[in-house]
Amino acid sequence: MPSFLDKLQTSQNFNPPDNWHQIKTIDMHTGGEPLRVVVGGFPYLEGNSILEYRNYIKENYDYLRKALMHEPRGHADMYGCILLPPNDEDGDFGILFMHNEGYSTMCGHAIIAISTLAVQMNWVTVTSPETHIKIDAPCGRIHSFVKVKNGKVESVYFHCVPSFVLALDQTVDVEGLGKVEYDLAYGGAFYAYVDSDKLNIPLIPENYSLLIEKGMDIKRAVMKTNSNIKHPFEEDLSFLYGTIFIGSPVSEGIDSRNVCIFAEGEVDRCPTGSGVSGRMPIHFLRNEITIGETMTIESITGSVFKGSIVRKEKYGSFDAVIPQVEGTAHVTGQHAFLIDPDDPFKYGFFLR
Repeated sequence: MPSFLDKLQTSQNFNPPDNWHQIKTIDMHTGGEPLRVVVGGFPYLEGNSILEYRNYIKENYDYLRKALMHEPRGHADMYGCILLPPNDEDGDFGILFMHNEGYSTMCGHAIIAISTLAVQMNWVTVTSPETHIKIDAPCGRIHSFVKVKNGKVESVYFHCVPSFVLALDQTVDVEGLGKVEYDLAYGGAFYAYVDSDKLNIPLIPENYSLLIEKGMDIKRAVMKTNSNIKHPFEEDLSFLYGTIFIGSPVSEGIDSRNVCIFAEGEVDRCPTGSGVSGRMPIHFLRNEITIGETMTIESITGSVFKGSIVRKEKYGSFDAVIPQVEGTAHVTGQHAFLIDPDDPFKYGFFLR
């Protein structure tokens, strides 16, 4: 008579009933920050641009975002993306980013990861030593460059959309912290940048919960008191995405440390690609970095991005720069997520 282990060897695939919804993904991480890439099973999205797709999914399929990002399939710090057609024939593909709260306008770690995967999966024409990919995000077109050697991806760098400073040396009253100084800048999303050393909050894993609490307190205080967070061209991009704490490095040979608290209290495990992009015009305006000079920025996990400035560019009324950010990403798994219509938690739940 076959043993349980014998049966296990011959029956390892679960065959769901026809009325269950199945969504296939490839999971990755960039510097420790997850990315769940949807590759099959998501409903068709209507629209003619990435911003239109973003609005359509918010209005029609947000429950599927929750199913993939929230528990029990995800967690409070999960991140994902959906691949779509580009805005025009010159682009390679479009991308929508999603997280615990909704849909972000830009995500550098996702650009690094999806560019890595696009080459590994031959979704784009691969050229060595560098493959150029044109990706349409909600904030605009991102140009990514995949360094390929002997058929293997070594790293990815991308040129972000024009990034600019909205305001320097602002102050806001935050309960428990008093007056907090911050800068406002845009790197595909708007962030409030705060000096953690001045707040005496070291950017270390032991302060994880404290950083969430204070980061959200700062974000809410800035949103309440500053009504000038406006994108020069798109109303859908005109909101504060998060707080970025900038502090002294922990590792040797690194310029600084970045910890981003975004969406509904998510903590970025990597240095935050859009956050590094927004830092570049701040440092440039303060004469702390020149065009072509590289800055190394580490995250709360110790992973590192390289940030630099490609060129200056006028963007509406702003003196903007085109930032470059470089990092690495890795595949961690592939999944077939099932949604049982009788499951009371079929669309997930959120605990922080």
